[in-house]
Amino acid sequence: MWETFVHKMKVVLTDESIRTRILFVLAALVVFRLLAAIPIPGVNVAQLQSALGSNGFLALFNVFSGGGFSSLSIVMLGVGPYITASIIMQLMTILVPRLKEIYQEEGDSGRQRFMQYSRYLTVPMAFIQAFGFLLLLQQSGIVMPLSMFAMITNVFVIAAGSILLMWIGELISEFGVGNGVSLIIFAGIVASLPSQISQFAFAFDVAQIPTYVGFIAAAAVILFGVVFISESERPIPVTYARRVRGSRVMGGVSTYLPLRVNQAGVMPIIFALSLLLFPQMIVTFLAHSPIASIASMATTVSGWLANQWVYGIMYFVLVVVFTYFYTAITFEPHQIAKNLQKNGAFVPGVRPGTQTSEYLANIITRITLVGALFLGTLAVLPLILQGLTGITALTIGGTALLITVSVVLDVVKKVDAQTSIREY
Repeated sequence: MWETFVHKMKVVLTDESIRTRILFVLAALVVFRLLAAIPIPGVNVAQLQSALGSNGFLALFNVFSGGGFSSLSIVMLGVGPYITASIIMQLMTILVPRLKEIYQEEGDSGRQRFMQYSRYLTVPMAFIQAFGFLLLLQQSGIVMPLSMFAMITNVFVIAAGSILLMWIGELISEFGVGNGVSLIIFAGIVASLPSQISQFAFAFDVAQIPTYVGFIAAAAVILFGVVFISESERPIPVTYARRVRGSRVMGGVSTYLPLRVNQAGVMPIIFALSLLLFPQMIVTFLAHSPIASIASMATTVSGWLANQWVYGIMYFVLVVVFTYFYTAITFEPHQIAKNLQKNGAFVPGVRPGTQTSEYLANIITRITLVGALFLGTLAVLPLILQGLTGITALTIGGTALLITVSVVLDVVKKVDAQTSIREY
């Protein structure tokens, strides 16, 4: 094990292509953090820090945006508009069969076209979200009242920052290692660790030592669980039929088709967070409406959404639903069965074609249930710990830990794949 690790590290350090990819990722993330340090004008820093400390919605959005919201930087929206556009496009595959054909049946070229449509949709989403957040921040007193010209300028700057981050994320995915969007969120989470550790050190309470020990134990269990579920798979035996061509005998080989318990990775968490954030943003905005009935209704809904039980149930359900949804988008049993039949392969004991498709669909449904329930439980576990301990930071820490571990595992797999290619 150790020798294999050392050998892989030697390949990473000596191979120019892999080293260039890793350095490119680091350089892109440095650019992102520099952009995240440039604030928009007119920010009330004290009011912002107070809001982040007391408003779970804003603190959660800060994690989701990659940490850019904590200073109201020019990239304060992070990759939120791009993720929102991706969710809309993937939901549209259910309503528009042509989009589903492009995404699932036209191969890499179809996926490139689908992603291009998502990029186009990101532009209006960035402007809409930038305008909505600026109005919300003005009403909360975090940003001073802006003139029409200042409002338009800030909207363009914030939207351009989000579009720039989308471009950086695409470059990381193409020329670097790992998923660019997930890495940007990961970089924001890691960048906030020093300040969180310092706050913890200053607020350390000896009486809370059992609570701290319990939190560390829970974090270790979460780490183990995420790694275990991410690496778990159900192997489906596959046999290739023997074919005689001239004097050559082809096929007759037995292998297996690996079906992962968690096919969707960290994307259900990101999707669920994005859908949870915007209803809260809308009702918070409407709560300051001059119309008393709308303001009263929005305040009631906001208080309902702020309830930990309601929030936890919605979060759990959305994670489970998006796990199934994303798995259905990325894994198509009918297409897999079709490809196996074309290549003269079959699952022992199962007829090729429709029966193989149904067999694979039943298996992926069962094992995805395990992965979905696990992700949903991990998502709401910090809320349970918060209710038991009263430490509000656990809510953000659990989500951040889940994203961080999943992204690190994905990057390690991509680097391992690159080293294996170089060896062969």
